[in-house]
Amino acid sequence: MNLKTYQETMTLRTCDCDLMGEWRPSAILLTMQEIAGMHSDLLGCGRDALLKKNIVWVLTRCEVRMQKYPKVGDTVTAETFPTALRRWFFPRYYTFRDQAGNPLGCASTLWVLMDFVERKMVPPGDVAATIPDNSDLTPPMGMPGTVETAAGEETVLTRQPTYFDLDVNQHVNNTRYADWACDALGVKTMRENRLQQMRINYEAEIRPEQEMTLKLTRGEKRFYIAGVNEDRRHFEMDGILTPR
Repeated sequence: MNLKTYQETMTLRTCDCDLMGEWRPSAILLTMQEIAGMHSDLLGCGRDALLKKNIVWVLTRCEVRMQKYPKVGDTVTAETFPTALRRWFFPRYYTFRDQAGNPLGCASTLWVLMDFVERKMVPPGDVAATIPDNSDLTPPMGMPGTVETAAGEETVLTRQPTYFDLDVNQHVNNTRYADWACDALGVKTMRENRLQQMRINYEAEIRPEQEMTLKLTRGEKRFYIAGVNEDRRHFEMDGILTPR
């Protein structure tokens, strides 16, 4: 059995798509999360195995680039593979293709290990040995880039984490940040545009009781959003909007 890569083929359902019937940005992140988890299980470093050591996977950075957005009923094949450890960071890459094998987009991520009780990063330890040698594979893009601010007028909003935002790690799930950004941009903007690119830096987890101040700046094509609580930035995200 080849464990170097992992892929799944799915048919997009209405719940995977936005108001325009296209693959929702947060659903793309959810697919990335789930196939990474399935691959990790097969490699022996999945959630159940790590919880025995009070450790969980946590995403620190991601970047997604889409060439074309599939729609409700379309078939998508998502593939993922990790590469060599970078200090305490585990890079993982993704590609998305349509039924004919044509590229739809790609993504890159950086993961770390977190002590589930102490809520702090821990060194890779023996988890590093479970990562296959993928030096013969070419990543579809570079590692996640640095988030950049956008020129424009700043809009300030507030967001209280809700039940639906939280996951089994007891914090706001990484996929929900894309929903927060799309909500902040507004229905009119998202009806007229799609995200050609998005980058998210997860700087500190957001716990249930932490109300976030969201600072959004939007230019003609680019936007930037940061989430702050008590003068501490918990995440920042930027993106490129392209007309539908």
